[in-house]
Amino acid sequence: MILYHGSNVAVKEPKIIISDRKLDFGTGFYLTSDFDQAKRWAVLTTDRRKSGVPVISVYTFNNSAMDILKVKLFQKPDSEWLKYAAWNRNDPNAADDYDLVAGPVANDKTSPVLAAYFAGIYDEDETIKRLMPEKLKDQYALKTQAALDNLEFSKVIYVR
Repeated sequence: MILYHGSNVAVKEPKIIISDRKLDFGTGFYLTSDFDQAKRWAVLTTDRRKSGVPVISVYTFNNSAMDILKVKLFQKPDSEWLKYAAWNRNDPNAADDYDLVAGPVANDKTSPVLAAYFAGIYDEDETIKRLMPEKLKDQYALKTQAALDNLEFSKVIYVR
C-alpha cells in the first residue's frame, strides 16, 4: 500500500517522536493514503513552522504485516472511534499496545464538531450524527518500531 507523509522537510527515515501534541491516535508516525491530504498537511506544516518547504515523503507499507502486527482499524467515525480519539486527545497518560491504528481523520469542517464534543456541548450521538455526512480522509498512525520496520521510503515530492 502506498502512504504519504506531508511535512516541511523530507522524512527518509521515519521515527516515532514523543511529543505533547494531542493527536487522534496518540503518539506515532502519521501517514495517509490520500495524496491531496498529505499535500494540505505539507503546506500547513510549512506555514505553521515558517521554515522548510512543502514536501511529501512517499512510502510503501508491507500489507502482509497487517496479519502480524497488532492493528486497530476504524472504518468510519463511529462511537468507538470518537471515544478512542477523545481518550488520546484528553488523557496525557493515554497509551495502548497497538502497533498501528488507522481510521478517519478530522478535517477543517469537522474540527469544530469535535471541539464541541470535547467541551461537552454535543453528546456522543449528536457528534456522530454531525460527522457521518462528511467524507473524512484517512490517517495511519504507526506507533511502534515494529510497524515502522514495514514501511519503505520511496521518494520525495515537492509541492506548493
